[in-house]
Order: sequence, then structure tokens, then C-alpha cells
Amino acid sequence: MAVVVRVYLQLKKKLEDEFPSRLDICGEGTPQVTGFFEVFVAGKLVHSKKGGDGYVDTESKFLKLVAAIKAALAQA
Repeated sequence: MAVVVRVYLQLKKKLEDEFPSRLDICGEGTPQVTGFFEVFVAGKLVHSKKGGDGYVDTESKFLKLVAAIKAALAQA
């Protein structure tokens, strides 16, 4: 579980560095799965591990998330 928390915190920091004070990032550890990870922009959900978007464990997935965040910020 400690590895999952570390990965979550690293991704959260990376996104917050990319978009300072613009995101609401939520994470929740759960006993049955590796946890939930959701990113909201202006109240709009742009990524949900629980909702099927999966892990952000590659650079291409990170860039896809960054593109979704930028699109949501442009609409906000």
C-alpha cells in the first residue's frame, strides 16, 4: 500500500506543479483495490481511475490527462 500512496503523491505533485492552484485532486485508499484517483477542473471530472480511466502510469497517459485538463480549463 505504501508504494501506491507514494505513486499517488508523486502524480498529484506533478499535476499541481503543471497547474498550480487550478485542480482539485482526490485520492482514497481502499482495502480491496489500490485506491481511487480523481481529478476535477472547475467542478468537472476529467479523470477517474474508479470510473474506468485507469492508472496514470505512463508518459502517454499523463499527457492524455494533461490534454484533458487543458481542454477543461479552456472551457471554464
